Amino acid sequence: MTRFSTIAELANVGNPLHLAMGVFDGLHLGHQAVIEAAVKGAEISGGMPGVLTFEPHPIQVLSPENSPRRIFSSLEQKERLLAALGVEVLLVLRFDEDMARQTAATFAQRLLSVPGLRQVVAGEDWKFGKGREGTMTFLRSCSSGYNVEVEEIAAVTCRGERISSTRLRRALRDGHLSSVREMLGRSYSLLGSVVAGEQVGRKLGAPTANILVGEEQLPPDGVYAVLARIEGESREREAVANLGIRPTVGGTQRLLEVHLLDFEGNLYGENLEISFGRMIRGEKRFQGHAELQEQIQKDLEEVRRLFDVDEAEVKPGDHIENRGD
Repeated sequence: MTRFSTIAELANVGNPLHLAMGVFDGLHLGHQAVIEAAVKGAEISGGMPGVLTFEPHPIQVLSPENSPRRIFSSLEQKERLLAALGVEVLLVLRFDEDMARQTAATFAQRLLSVPGLRQVVAGEDWKFGKGREGTMTFLRSCSSGYNVEVEEIAAVTCRGERISSTRLRRALRDGHLSSVREMLGRSYSLLGSVVAGEQVGRKLGAPTANILVGEEQLPPDGVYAVLARIEGESREREAVANLGIRPTVGGTQRLLEVHLLDFEGNLYGENLEISFGRMIRGEKRFQGHAELQEQIQKDLEEVRRLFDVDEAEVKPGDHIENRGD
């Protein structure tokens, strides 16, 4: 995938360009419908499918006190998922005070003037420009002098309700992971780099790969059955993860600790993508290391049991997160 940071750089693409536009926070099924339209348009024209998005989230600049928690752990994770959807060009516009002051007319003129641009796609409620004055109807009116198709995509619903990033965050916060999976069309996942820890897990008989987490919207603290993918590998490894501050060992910083079942090796510095399955239990404080160690063994046994059931009862490609919260 080729990444650009200004609209002017899109002139370097050359081929007919089909551009999906939006913040795409979470890349849920509604976002995917927008991107799919651009990808299909590129297939028909023999052109290039691309995405125009913004960093940081515009609300962080326009209304910092109301800024939502990120769903992605990083832009890198978003880029990986976009590539899997068939996107070949990524334009990441920095949203700052200058961009917030840019009028809808100026933005439209700069975008529609891109050589080779053949299609722009966005959700029907997408707004742009100063004061969110620009609409898809306005953009279409501006396109009359250009050879650019402007396409609106209707909202996608799940269980009778519109899928949105706000709804997705709420479901994540409340631990409704099967609902999250329905809205994403995939398991919720987190991408992070393994950092050195205090080796508490190793002392307790379950060495872990530790991943720092920040201000992402995460599920509730607790123990989960997860799948772990090491960067550069195609396989997913069965694992158990603990998300939380680890009160029994005096932890204060939120951490994701992942124990890969039947794995030996050094993961320091590696990137891991963790796909969340079923929650085993909530985080709790134990009386001491002995009680914690006993519970860890019970957690490992339960996770192994769940994966064994998964292999025996569900069709290939499905995982335990499909069967409820």
